Amino acid sequence: MNVLIIFAHPERHSLNGALLEVAVAELKGLGHDVQVSDLYAMQWKAAVDRADFPDLGPDERLKVASASSREFAADGLTDDVKAEQDKLHWADTVIFQFPLWWFAMPAILKGWVDRVYACGFAYGVGEHSDRRWGDRYGEGMMAGKRAMLIVTAGGWPEHYSERGINGQIDDLLFPINHGILFYPGFTVLPPFVAYRVDRLDDTRFRTVADELRERMRTLQTRLPIPYRKQNGGEYQIPTMELKPGLETSGAVRFALHVAEPKLR
Repeated sequence: MNVLIIFAHPERHSLNGALLEVAVAELKGLGHDVQVSDLYAMQWKAAVDRADFPDLGPDERLKVASASSREFAADGLTDDVKAEQDKLHWADTVIFQFPLWWFAMPAILKGWVDRVYACGFAYGVGEHSDRRWGDRYGEGMMAGKRAMLIVTAGGWPEHYSERGINGQIDDLLFPINHGILFYPGFTVLPPFVAYRVDRLDDTRFRTVADELRERMRTLQTRLPIPYRKQNGGEYQIPTMELKPGLETSGAVRFALHVAEPKLR
């Protein structure tokens, strides 16, 4: 299996760096091929701007989606973006690893998504009609590939529980899992989250490392989050609202879009 890890932490001699080494070593020990995009080490350009679209005329107004679509179709995107797209094509499984900063991913990782997920590559694909709204949410260029998050958080697990002050972790990560991974077609695995990382002693680190190794061993077999596919007949077109009566008991908001898991 080919595994791509998108790593977003500015310090390799950190807990995140140590966990990256654990994951890579375990994956390679299992015989998998691994590539790591270390965004800070790469000095990844995070901001989308005119330099991303070489064919844009000097007097032409920048419309990011249309410029992205045109450059992608013409193979005119910048070399750094095309290199990351090639890695995504190569990968069978993609892992985003990052610290949870201000309830989101670091800006450099969001910038990777903004630039690499070009129109025609990760979105804007498939038939758009009164019968379909494109190939997305379970379909698309990444269909057939798996993806997951490795996340570190400073707060307690209780802080991120159903009644926790920070909000439930599944809700906080929904925009990434559902909106960035599931949208272009990835099968999304439950995230691996390490809590209270600022107070992690050697004993607790060994426990977290063992748990991460187990997650790496089960990348191919773990049941994914059962997100509902857009074109699976459960949504009304073109409003894209879940059809009445399909929600699981008590589900509201984000949870509406998760079906009952299917047992193997």
